[in-house]
Amino acid sequence: MRVATADNTAAPRGTLLLLTGGPGQAGVGLLPRLRQRFSYLLDDYRLVMIDQRGTGAGALTCEPLQAEVGSSDVTVPTPEAVRECARLLGSHRGHYTTADTVADLEDLRRALGVPQWTLDGVSYGSFVAQHYGLTFPDRVRRMVLDSVVPQDGPDALYAAGLRRTGWMLRQACQEQSCGFDPAAALADVVRRYDNGVGVFDLTVVASIVDPKLTGAGFFPVLTLLRRAAQGDPAPLNDAIAELQGGDGMAPEQYSAALHLATLCADLIHTPWGDSTTPLPQRDPAIDQTVRELRTDQVWPFEPRTAAGHGVVQGCRHWPPSRPNPQPPHPHLTMPVLLINGDRDISTPLEWAVEQAARTPRGKLVTIPGMGHSIQGRNPVGDQAVRDFLLS
Repeated sequence: MRVATADNTAAPRGTLLLLTGGPGQAGVGLLPRLRQRFSYLLDDYRLVMIDQRGTGAGALTCEPLQAEVGSSDVTVPTPEAVRECARLLGSHRGHYTTADTVADLEDLRRALGVPQWTLDGVSYGSFVAQHYGLTFPDRVRRMVLDSVVPQDGPDALYAAGLRRTGWMLRQACQEQSCGFDPAAALADVVRRYDNGVGVFDLTVVASIVDPKLTGAGFFPVLTLLRRAAQGDPAPLNDAIAELQGGDGMAPEQYSAALHLATLCADLIHTPWGDSTTPLPQRDPAIDQTVRELRTDQVWPFEPRTAAGHGVVQGCRHWPPSRPNPQPPHPHLTMPVLLINGDRDISTPLEWAVEQAARTPRGKLVTIPGMGHSIQGRNPVGDQAVRDFLLS
């Protein structure tokens, strides 16, 4: 595993470990960009980054899976690609849990010779940071969680993100005086054209790159929904089609194989339970979950969308494997800053609220108008981090 460390070993506030997301995203390769984003901290902290197990220079590679999904959570892989990847990894596939990464980070801390450090994790990196803090609480001074995955892991159905989509659409419509109800339009479109997973994929990406849905630099989501609701779904479906596939994403940048190996081992909130459940039991469990899911739990989407996206459809075919061991402590005890965009669909605000409620020394800062990944992209979020880490 590659590690990048700054040379200011006597930094007055110690070591800051930045943890990237995914799971599957490289760390060291992002250093030039992230060093700019975190420049205001680098006189006070020694910056450290790592290619987490199975990522970056040591990335797990399953070419068919990589070509099909790239870095997407939502895009559905073929069963054949999932099975082929599991076969290629073989018995090693059970050694990429978050607990394994936590053990690697503790080895890194010892190698650096620092008694304590500060952790800053984005998206899945927030989950890794929490699990490290719940395993080695006396080794962490402070913790920043950006775009929060709760410590028990995400709901595999992504019900909170599906629900939040309608709110995000209506907020953007109100700002732009769009003249129709985009949430109702989405509900109508996915029922008429059976493209709920694709529309969810589109809105998730939009919440990252264009959370106010202006159409600048991304597809004009509001216009596409309106045209589809009026009987012309072709432009919307064309936009969805353009997002499909790996888009040339190299595994060294984002490993789809590592993503699946870790996610399928870590998840405990799935229709079938955890990763030890035999494959024949998973399909009936999914079917029962869809039957029992109320429309209001996922509206403006349909219950079948919750079970049709890439997380469920990938892990339903992943062979039983060693589950992620749960950390020994129930609560984070160090000071924790949680920051989350109110338009984040990937890690919705509901998750951050849930995690803040169970973090005794936690403070949640909600960033209006922002989607996924706050730091370096929003001055309000950066000021909150500055105050927390430099005060």
